[in-house]
Amino acid sequence: MTKVLLVDDDVELTTLLQEYLSEEGYDVSTATDGRAAIAAATDNSVDLIVLDIMMPRMNGIEVLQRIRKQSQIPVLMLTARGDDVDRISGLNLGADDYVPKPCSPGELAARVRAILRRTSRSAANASNPPVRAGRLVLYPGRRAAEWDGQPLELTGTEFSLLEVLARNAGRLVSKQDISKRAFGQPLTPFDRRIDVHISSVRQKLGRRVDGQSQIQSVRGHGYQLLLD
Repeated sequence: MTKVLLVDDDVELTTLLQEYLSEEGYDVSTATDGRAAIAAATDNSVDLIVLDIMMPRMNGIEVLQRIRKQSQIPVLMLTARGDDVDRISGLNLGADDYVPKPCSPGELAARVRAILRRTSRSAANASNPPVRAGRLVLYPGRRAAEWDGQPLELTGTEFSLLEVLARNAGRLVSKQDISKRAFGQPLTPFDRRIDVHISSVRQKLGRRVDGQSQIQSVRGHGYQLLLD
């Protein structure tokens, strides 16, 4: 059974979400302190963490920073509705997705399923051959990546996004296609997750000899991974 950890000091909301996700078939535990999330990421005792940003003593952003120093476990952030700063900060630090609060249990469950589907799809494709695109090599089964022969540290969501671009290297991929194939859901209006994740991947790949980014954007259309 898939294990999910809910970390939020809002006990009423946490109880509601726990009951709903349990009915969906997940083994759900809860915590009101970010230290529990760090411990769970360290000992690999859960499969996914739902982490609230606004918590006392240690907020969700700091917790996420510490988690990403030692683990690529999927993390779904709970953010204040309309707070783009927190959302972008979370995504930049390696959150796989976010859900604005107050959220419905159904919306949260859908986001959890989408993240876990990406993970399970990679496990099922463990025997698939590497994906090669210029200096980039992706190993779908292990969700590992290399750039110029060196390990490339990616979050699960960054890997899924880059895999879509690598399989279509040299060709423009629309943001709608990226969202469906990498995130498992259609793109919604004003959704900036793809742009933020692309920005993070660009930094990790560095620039080409000519100074261009390895991932080019076509405003209003999508992105393409350049081949050297």
